[in-house]
Order: sequence, then structure tokens, then C-alpha cells
Amino acid sequence: MNIAIIGTGYVGLVSGTCFAEMGNQVTCVDIDEDKVDMLRGGRLPIYEPDLEHYFARNRKEGRLTFTTSYDDAVLDADVIFLALPTPPGEDGSADLSYVLQAAGTVADLLIEEDDPGYKIVVNKSTVPVGTADRVSETMSDRGLTVGEQYDVVSNPEFLREGAAVDDFMKPDRVVIGTSSEKAADKMTRLYEPFVRQGNPILVVDERSAEMIKYTANSILATRISFMNEIANLCERVGADVDKVRLGISKDHRIGRHFLYAGIGFGGSCFPKDVQALHRTGRQNGYEFQILDSVLKVNDQQRELMVHRLDAYFDGDLEGKKIAMWGLAFKPNTDDVREAPSHVIIEGLLERGADIVAFDPEAIETTKVNFGDRIGYTEDMYAPLEEADALVICTEWHEFRRPDLNRVREALKDPVVFDGRNLYEPSRMAEMGFDYFSIGRPHVAPQEDVEAIEAALSENGQA
Repeated sequence: MNIAIIGTGYVGLVSGTCFAEMGNQVTCVDIDEDKVDMLRGGRLPIYEPDLEHYFARNRKEGRLTFTTSYDDAVLDADVIFLALPTPPGEDGSADLSYVLQAAGTVADLLIEEDDPGYKIVVNKSTVPVGTADRVSETMSDRGLTVGEQYDVVSNPEFLREGAAVDDFMKPDRVVIGTSSEKAADKMTRLYEPFVRQGNPILVVDERSAEMIKYTANSILATRISFMNEIANLCERVGADVDKVRLGISKDHRIGRHFLYAGIGFGGSCFPKDVQALHRTGRQNGYEFQILDSVLKVNDQQRELMVHRLDAYFDGDLEGKKIAMWGLAFKPNTDDVREAPSHVIIEGLLERGADIVAFDPEAIETTKVNFGDRIGYTEDMYAPLEEADALVICTEWHEFRRPDLNRVREALKDPVVFDGRNLYEPSRMAEMGFDYFSIGRPHVAPQEDVEAIEAALSENGQA
């Protein structure tokens, strides 16, 4: 099929590249000329594992092109995907201005043609319930006939940053929201190559499709906030949240996913989508008390490390050098939107601390927010030199097995605040670290120098 992707953000780039990989002809549109020039030159504006490989191959073979012109993409397209930002407003509701403006532009182009043919316009963006109706109204108001010249479909994405290409190429389900049999048939044929292993293509009405996306993300966010509350209680009663997690994850009704305690969720989806669903409830006379708590708990959890550092240094962080490992909201991405690390950085800067940070991918995206207010290094051990403490914010693989001997020797005092529970508390104590994690008992550091040296010799590279 000929496919137009309007918007070359995270979802648009991954979707367009993966559709091209399955043999479709894909044209991506963006009004940002610099970004389009970058993409035409073979450079990606985001980091996502495996994306560069597929991107390069499909550009080379001519199936994936980029333009700033709607005309070049829309008029020959069978399916037009709207993959545009829907940022939260001050009240938490999703801003649909980009989506509706694009729908209007598409309609204006089609109405000028004598015979533009039948088009399917697909909402790929995460949008509130009722958006498909609003997009359809925008197009019909321009003079197009729904069902004859176009249909609007809701096709939510379920991409995990850091695994988005794999998620798109091998989805556990595809949701197609439409009341049109013609649109459902064409969309099903488009997605059939992606579900050859038997995973379902679910055809539902537009509003249910829109609701599925928000519900899925809100349930996952709820699990995270709930486990963080359990972790906070574990610390007070002397329990270990890792053991609690293991015990409940064996219950098949619960499972093992999204049960890890930490410093809260971030990214482009969970915070925004939970807020939007919460707002939708209010707009319809319903107070979503659970989601209200999910958001409050997450806000508190992202500030937890600041309060712990403040308490550890007796309320005096002025001039303290804090090393930070991890800036992205999760590993395998450079996305720092709503990242807990940024909340922690702001809190520490307000208290006069000096921060030097390392992240394998998210330094440049962090510089957009903080510039030279903090320091950055390209080596994970460099921030540790004479630092008063190390704070771990992202569970990148290279942080799981560091040279702990080197870490201890570099720090002014061996103090580690681990927001992702990467290490075993008792082992860290044996090595002489004052180690603080989430939801697990604090073990006093070993004071026997010979025992510490033996533990470091045994485990420094482990």
C-alpha cells in the first residue's frame, strides 16, 4: 500500500519505518525542515534499538521517503496516519490542535482534487475518547463525504520505548477502531504480515479503541505506583520489597510485570495518558480517585531521593558534589520527558548541590533542559571522582555490573543512593558502602578494613 505518515516523532518514525520494512511505500511528512533534512541525510533524531538498521535499508531501497509537503504524501496515499503530539494542557487534558489541524489540511487537499479516491485517515496518536468523531467532523465540514471519500480509524500504538521496533514488528495484538467494514478490511490486510504467528487483530468501535489505549497505560502506571507504596511501607516495617514482589508475582492472576519498586514512572506515555484519562472522567462527571492517587504517589516517589539525600547530609547540600548515573526515564532510549532524574536534579540544584551526570544516550536531550547548570561526562566513572554520593536513576545494563572497587575508591565517601535496586544490600554493606535502595532494609556498612578489601577483591568486577 501507499502510506502517508504525518509527524516524524517517536511513533511516526517507528511506524513508518516498520511499514516500509513490510514492503509498503511510505512517505513521512513533517513541517520541521531541519528534521526532514536530517532524515533525508540518513540521520535519526531519536535513539531506539534496531531502528537505524531498518531505517537505512528502507531509505536505500526507496520505500521510505521524507518531505515537508502534504501534497507529496497525501494525494497518492491509501492510508494516512496522523502521528502527531497531543501534549497535556494545564488541566491535564490532551491538546488536539495538531491532530485537528492536520486533518483539516488533508481534507483541504482532497477536496481540491476531482477524484482523490477513497482514503483511510488513522489516528495513531494517543487521543481522548471521541477524537475519531472530531477528526471526521473536521473533514466532513470541508465538504468530504464520510464512508465514500474517507473513513477515520482509531489505531492506538502499544510501543515500549527501548523495544519499539520489536513491538511493532511482532505485536501481541493490533487494535483497529472503526465502524466501517471497508476500512476494517483494508487495515486488517495492512497489518496481517505483522501477526503471522497468530496474535489477534481486534476490530472494535472507534471509542472503545481510544479507551483501550488509555486503560492499558493507566493499569500499568497503577501497578508501578502501588508497588512503590508497598516499597515505602516495607521500609517502615522491615520487610524487603524484592521478596514481596517475588512472592506475589508467582500468582498467575498478578504475574511479574511492572512490579519493580523505584523512583517513579516517566516518559511520553504514562504521565500524559493517566492525566488525560483522569481529565476525561472529570469532563463526564466522574472523579477517578484511583488515578488521582496514582499521579500523587508518582510525584512523591520522584522526589524521594532528594529528601533522602537532604536528610543524609543533615539538610546541607550546599556545594556537595553528587554523581548521577542515568538521565533517560528508562534504559535503551534517549527520552527524558517526565524523567525522574530531572525532578531529582531540579531538587538538588535548588538545595545548592553540584551535579555531574553520565548516561549512554540521554546527555544531549538533557542539555536541552539543563544546559550548563550541571556537568556531563562520556565515561561512567568520571562523575565519581571526589563526589559526596552517587545517585542511580536509570537501570542501564552497564550499571548492573560496575567495577565496585573503582566506584568505592573514586567517591569521597562510599555512599550510594540506588533508585532502581540494582545491587544486593548485604553485599554492598560487606564492601563498605553506605547503600540506600527502595523498599529494602538498610544494612550498616562493614567497618572491618580487611573484610572490606576481601569483599571488594572478590566482587569488584562482579
